[in-house]
Order: sequence, then structure tokens, then C-alpha cells
Amino acid sequence: MFGPQRLLQSETSKPTRVGATLARLGAHFKPYLLVLLVVAVLIVTATWAQVAAPELIGQATDCYLAPALTRVAADSDAGGLSQLPGFGEQTGGETASQTNCTWDDVPADAGLDTLIAGLGRLVLVILGLYVLISLVSGLQFYLMSWAGNHVLRNLREEVFQHIHRLSLSYYSKNEAGDVMSRITNDMDTLQQAISFALLQVLSGVLLLVWIVYKMLTLNTVYALLSMIVVPVMIVATLWFSSQARKAFRTARQEIGNVNANLQESISGVREVQAFSREDANIESFRQSNAANRDANIRAVAFTAALAPSLEALGYVAIAIVVGVGGVLMLRGQVLGGDVVSLGLIVTFLGYVQRFNQPIQQVSVLWTNIQSAIAGAERIFGLIDEVPDILEKPNAGEMPPIQGRVTFEGVKLAYNPGEWVLKGVNLTAEPGQTVAIVGPTGAGKTTIINLIPRFYDALAGSVKIDGIDVRDVTLASLRRQIGIVLQDTFLFSDTVMNNIRYGRPEASDEEVIAAAELAHVDSFINSLSDGYQTVLGERGSGISQGQRQLLAIARAALADPAILILDEATSSVDTRTERQIQAALEELLTGRTSFVIAHRLSTIRNADQVLVLDQGEIVERGTHDELLARRGFYYELYMS
Repeated sequence: MFGPQRLLQSETSKPTRVGATLARLGAHFKPYLLVLLVVAVLIVTATWAQVAAPELIGQATDCYLAPALTRVAADSDAGGLSQLPGFGEQTGGETASQTNCTWDDVPADAGLDTLIAGLGRLVLVILGLYVLISLVSGLQFYLMSWAGNHVLRNLREEVFQHIHRLSLSYYSKNEAGDVMSRITNDMDTLQQAISFALLQVLSGVLLLVWIVYKMLTLNTVYALLSMIVVPVMIVATLWFSSQARKAFRTARQEIGNVNANLQESISGVREVQAFSREDANIESFRQSNAANRDANIRAVAFTAALAPSLEALGYVAIAIVVGVGGVLMLRGQVLGGDVVSLGLIVTFLGYVQRFNQPIQQVSVLWTNIQSAIAGAERIFGLIDEVPDILEKPNAGEMPPIQGRVTFEGVKLAYNPGEWVLKGVNLTAEPGQTVAIVGPTGAGKTTIINLIPRFYDALAGSVKIDGIDVRDVTLASLRRQIGIVLQDTFLFSDTVMNNIRYGRPEASDEEVIAAAELAHVDSFINSLSDGYQTVLGERGSGISQGQRQLLAIARAALADPAILILDEATSSVDTRTERQIQAALEELLTGRTSFVIAHRLSTIRNADQVLVLDQGEIVERGTHDELLARRGFYYELYMS
């Protein structure tokens, strides 16, 4: 199928303009700068508390617990314990326990009760630190999510407003699904990064740097020994994360293939059944589904292997800390100029155990941040799209239209050098009905698209009542032009609101009058809830002809000065066509109308018929005059 193959070729995951994208994203956070400063303070506070807690635990061991055990051992004649270097042996005229006591000035001869009381106070402080970590972490996540969601809400609105200003040419070159993906999927990826991943990465990096600094400060040699496995951790993390990222990228592609396969099968179920392709479609879906399964298993395998690998390396680091530190402490040896005490070993154990978490967080979440930046690039890329149709800075309001429309030497090409219109000249007087006919690709729809400025002429001009349509605002111009297209679009709303769409202030009575004019009132009243019946997506549940009748009622309610009908009756059966002919005649009365149609009944009463061929008007006149000439129109009609 076409969809899955296309998805495999369109996957992108890495940003290319990181600096510029982050700068633009940062500009959206300016209104919430105070909140971000508070979050920064909270991150530093939480990191400080996480670093301080292990050090205080070590001090509790050295300053209170070890001396207390020494007192108890001495009182019970267990002198062997009091002789251990970590439990008060004299080294260089100072006890080992006193070397790390920065929290409190503990006298060397402090009694057991004093030590127990001091230990209790310090335990309460440590407990308070962990409570502080929990509270501050929760608050920083809330504030970051609050600011991030406000930014994303504003960004979504900015994108949504912008896509309504983009010209039709943009949508003819870009898929609606891609535009929707930027507003939904890319925005969701950005939201996760702002609310969670970015905060975790910043906290993880700060914690890792702070821990390394504290360890080096406490004992440089011991710190280097403790961190001997860190390079291996980093290499393992980078490799597993790289493999997992590739696997998850493939998994995203494969789930896209599954969705594309499913969507095509459901949308084309009639064709599938008509050509007995059920088995082939089932097999195709089975293959896509299996590929998605294998990709996800591979991705999960690498992700699952990372944590135990880092955990195993963490145990190696713990073994080094305990083994080396324990031997040095029991032998009373000095390392890096300092005595290795039991408290120092406990402190280093606390720090080493925290190595694993920030390294893993930074690695895994950095991938999410990269994807978010790539998503932000796509979002800003959409915002940067410049509409082809722009209003002049001094554009004025279009005055009430009388209805004289002129084309003067109009040329247009959608692609350079491929002219769709080649110097078109025409004049439609107020109240005239102009029929435009010609073979497919002659430029009929292009002509009517120039009147409401869906496109602009590359040469020549389109004027209404002598005013160039490029000199007035789009809203004031389009408000006075009604359009009924071949492919009618109805919204998932009530019938009443669908008819009222072009004139929201219209009363219910005016809506009903417009429906009666379009000969659709009886059909509406036959619906379950009448005018309050909610239509399905794109008007599903009613026929194409009924949808076009509703579109004609919508145009009638808008009461435009200029009316454009592009094959408006192409999907209406002959009986229904007869019913709306009278309505169309009444609707067209007093309005300048442009009608694209192939049916004789629609063309016969036109004031003038323009015959297009390869972007040029080759004949013009009334229906009878053109038939009498037996030229191109006659041949077209006879064919």
C-alpha cells in the first residue's frame, strides 16, 4: 500500500536548528519568567538537599554514632571495638570522628546522653531534608507544567490562527494530515519535554556535577576510585540509548504503517469487498502488525537492558567504596592525606548510589528533548509559512458591491512556465449570469478562484465595480461573495448551524426561509430532530445531492452580491434538479453569477457563455448563438 511506504521515507527525529529553535521557544516563556526563576531556585534547593543528606548521614555516623559505640564498648570492657581506627583512634593528634564534624562542634569528651541527643537532632534534620526534597520536587514540577501548558496553549492558538491565513496553494502542496500532526503529535512531544523531560535533565545534570564536586572535596583520591566505573556507565548508557532510539524510531514508523494500512482498508472497504481482496488485505495487515511487534520488542529489549547494566556497574562502584574504604579504615591508613572513617564510607556510599539515576535520566530523556526540539522546528516552520495571498498595508474596506466584474489580461500559473490562464479578458455586468464551460483542465475553476482572491493573478487584474480585488481587505471582499462548490463541506453540527454558517447573526426564521428557497425544507423536517439534527462528519448520513441543497440554502441565507456555482448541481438527480431550478433562478436574480456546469439546463438561460480551452476564451456568446456558429462549443455540446 502507498501509505506505509511513504511513512518509512518521511520519518525525521533529529533537530537541525537547535539554537534558533530554543531561542524562539524561550521567547514564548518571557511572560512567565518569574515562574521560571522560582523553578530554578527550587531545582537548586532540591539538588542541595539531595547532596547534603548523604553527607549529614556520614557526619551522624562519625560525630555521634561511632563515639557513642566507643563509649558503650569501653563501659562494657569491649576494648577491641574502641581500638578500631574509625571509632576514635588518635591520628595526628585528632580523632577520626572529629575530622568530618562540620554540622556540630562535638566535644571529644562528650557523654553518651549528649551524643544521643545530638544524633536525634541530626536525624530530624536529615528527615526534614527528605521531606523538603519531596515538597520542592512536587512544586517545581507543578510550576513548570503550569508555565509549559500556558506556553503551549498560546502556541497552539498561534498555529491555529496562522493556518487560517495560509493560502489555498499551501494546502494543495501539503497534506492536511501533516499539518494536523504538527499541531497534535509535535505539540504533545514538546509538552512532555517542557513539563517533565527538561526538568529532569537539568536536575540530573546539576545533581551529577554537585555530587562529583562534593566527593572530590571530601577526598579526591577516594572520589576518583569511587568513580572509576563512571566512564563505563556513560559508554554503556550512550550505546544502549542509541540502539533504543533507533529501535523506537523504527517502532514509530511501523505503528504508522499499521495505522495507514488500517485507515486505507476501512476507507476502501467497499472496493476491497467488490474485488474480493479481503485475504490480501488481511495478509498485508498481518505483516505490518508483525513488523510493529518486532520493532517494539527490540526497543523494549534495549531499554530494559540499560537499567540492570547500570545497576550492575553501580554495585561494582559500591564494592570499590566498601572494599577499599573498609580495608583502609581497619588498617588505620591515610588516603589522600585524610583518615578514612566509617562516616566517610557511608557518605560515599550515598553518593555512589545516586550516580546511576542522573546518568540514566539524562541519557534517556535527552532523546525526548531532541525529538521535542525537532517537533518545535516543525511547528515554527509552519508558523513561518508566508501566505501567498496577503493584504496590502493600506487595504481598505470593499464598499457594497454592485456586481460589475472585469478580467483584464489575466494570466496565472501554479507552476513556473505552466500557464493555466493566458491573458483572459471578460466583463460581467451587474445581475448577469455568466456560464463558463470547457474541457477538463481548461481553467474554469481557476477563473472563479480569482474573484474571491483564493489566488492572485500573476499578470493583469481582476476588478469588481472598478476596484482591484487586491486593494481591499479579504474579509470585506469575501463577505459579499457566495460560493457553492461541487464537493460540499458540511460541519459536524446541526442543520440549522450549517445553513447559518455564512451569516451567524441570522434568525431561525431566516434560516428556514433560505431552506425553503433551496427546496430542502421538506427534507430537513423529515429528519429525526428537524433543523436541530446533528450531521455526521462532512455531512455523512445524507446524500451528496442533499448536501448540495443545504449548501445552496447556506449561500441563499448569506445573500451575496456575487454568486459562484461550481458544478453545484452535478450530484443532483434530474427530479431534484427540476425542483431547484426555480430556486436557482430566484437566487440568481439581481446578482452577478458565475456558473460552471455541463448540464444544458443550467447553461441555457445564461446571459453569456464563456468557452475556455487551454487557458484561453475561445468563444463567447449566448447558448443559442454559440450553437448556431457550430464551432468549439457546438462540438463540445454534441460530444
